[in-house]
Amino acid sequence: MDRKYLLKSSIKTARLARLLAKSVDLFIILILSMFFYPFGLILAIFYLAFADSLYGGQSVGKLLMGFAVISLEDGKPCSTKQSVIRNLPIIIPLAFAVIPPWGIIFGMILFPPLILLELYLLFKLDSAHRLGDVMADTTVIANDPNRADIRKAQESWFQTEQKNMSPVNSTRL
Repeated sequence: MDRKYLLKSSIKTARLARLLAKSVDLFIILILSMFFYPFGLILAIFYLAFADSLYGGQSVGKLLMGFAVISLEDGKPCSTKQSVIRNLPIIIPLAFAVIPPWGIIFGMILFPPLILLELYLLFKLDSAHRLGDVMADTTVIANDPNRADIRKAQESWFQTEQKNMSPVNSTRL
């Protein structure tokens, strides 16, 4: 079913802005990994694991782009546990890279399919959730302090029986 959005270009713009925000975080990881290997790679993994629980649900990239990650369970900013779960599709291949040379090779084989799956879900789901959002039961919202009602109105992936509606059919960034 194709939905008709009033501001379809705004939805695409928001998705691209999310990609830019993640690119900023991945750039930080790249710098840490390349210049301070292997200790920098471990720091990069820790940064990525906890990034979305910093600054009230904002990684450095999301802070720059004006987004925040919230829990769909209670509408609060992303917890540390949710941040780790949410970023597992990127953490796992990165963690293999700590073990040279086979871990680096295995990580490079594992990384592209996971990233492609993340991108596919981000652009194909109406809700614009990526795999990490589904696993951690989180969503990304524009960080507007005047719209606290958005945070409370979000529907959990695991409590869809309340409104008899699947989370895929709801609209989020």
